[in-house]
Amino acid sequence: MTPGEPGLRSGVPEGAGTPYRRAMTDVRPYFLAGAPATSAETVDVLNPYDGSIAGVHAVPTDAEVEGAVAAAWEVRHSFAATSVATRADALMHVSRRLTERHEEVARLITAENGKPLMWARAEATRAASVFRIAAEECRRSGGDLQRLDTEAAGAGRAALVRRFPHGPVLGIAPFNFPLNLVAHKVAPALAVGAPIVIKPAPATPLSALLLGELLAETDLPAGSWSVLPVDNDVAARLVEDPRLPVVSFTGSEAVGFAIQRQVPHKHVTLELGGNAAALVAPDWSSDEDLDWAATRIATFANYQAGQSCVSVQRVLVSASLWDALVPRIVAAVEALPTGSPWDDATVVGPLVDERAAVRVEQWVDEALVSGARLLTGGHRDGASYEPTVLTDVPADAKVSCEEVFGPVLVLARVDGVDEAFAQVNDSRFGLQTGVFTHDLRVAFRAHAELEVGGVVVGDVPSYRADQMPYGGVKASGVGREGLRSAMEDFTYERVLVLTGITL
Repeated sequence: MTPGEPGLRSGVPEGAGTPYRRAMTDVRPYFLAGAPATSAETVDVLNPYDGSIAGVHAVPTDAEVEGAVAAAWEVRHSFAATSVATRADALMHVSRRLTERHEEVARLITAENGKPLMWARAEATRAASVFRIAAEECRRSGGDLQRLDTEAAGAGRAALVRRFPHGPVLGIAPFNFPLNLVAHKVAPALAVGAPIVIKPAPATPLSALLLGELLAETDLPAGSWSVLPVDNDVAARLVEDPRLPVVSFTGSEAVGFAIQRQVPHKHVTLELGGNAAALVAPDWSSDEDLDWAATRIATFANYQAGQSCVSVQRVLVSASLWDALVPRIVAAVEALPTGSPWDDATVVGPLVDERAAVRVEQWVDEALVSGARLLTGGHRDGASYEPTVLTDVPADAKVSCEEVFGPVLVLARVDGVDEAFAQVNDSRFGLQTGVFTHDLRVAFRAHAELEVGGVVVGDVPSYRADQMPYGGVKASGVGREGLRSAMEDFTYERVLVLTGITL
């Protein structure tokens, strides 16, 4: 198949269930200062499930990377001064185009990442929402007027408080949400008038490059954005570049905190993951409650093959519910359809590559040797790892105290809410926690006492609305995503004091 055939757009075939393919000669460009560009060097991106070629992209030269950074620095003042309408209209255009090309976008995500189509479609939908919400927040960001005559010395004075960009942003995105987590960096930066240089994950750059196609259709000024599919060693140089005073990183704890140490003078935001817990309180006891909890826990321990920062990893079950809930969870896990990500029914697909699956296999085997008990799963096939449930896991086993980032669920019995809260907090991480309870007193205690960035009551910790603040404490990072929160992270307050005015 070649580009331009009837029924094709960017090499995407019609018909449900057909894998995404591009012709080998169809090389995706990168984007320098808002314009497409190519080079002699290209990289094949492979599908994790079957090793087929998902796409080919060109790689920018060192000189072109320098040009992208220089352009961002050059345009920083004029871009910050662009009208709200210019920025909001561009963001809405991208949102509309993502919606129009929804199925193509979803199939591209599946092709490069391997996540099942059901999750890829959800990601494509969310990315469109991210750009729409960014446009809405952009239109609302007019600043605040404060009366200063609340004290006698402030008579005749008022303050206008507005936010201004720190400067160009370096966005470094991970592989697990190759479009939506790029969107969560690009959209808020553009909304506040901050130029952004985005570096997608080397394993999954194609979705970001497609996003570049849509951004190139807008009237955003040259230099206000670039998409650079470069290796991680190039990213290290970009982190150090003083012309990129903001670094927004999503990825591993080791890399994130290394960046923070490397550039302590920069404004660094880090979203680093965790080992999310869901606790089931004693009052969550009806058959309907237990079925809901089991289904949600099973699904969201294994969605994205467990490759989500808030994938359910630990389940703390009140002792009174153990015998009723655990068999339900195991049955729900075993019922999850696994296999080809191109099958509309598949819920659990492969990990990003075989190396990741081997690591998960090793961690599970280590736990079993240490005394853990396997309730289901525990087998690997290439890059796929069977949805796995463990219990009696030692507290110091990696599957319990580290981030598995795979389809592994650890069940533990607790004697009520107090012990459950203590176990949630006994972790280096603190991203989100799910609390299955109907008791408002427990819900408010959880909000007050759990050392996490978010508490989800009545559901798993995996729930995320793209407009809400999202991020963690402790080893889970610093700063917040979510459109308004990220816009605040990319800017600083500047006060204008007006004197001698009538209030």
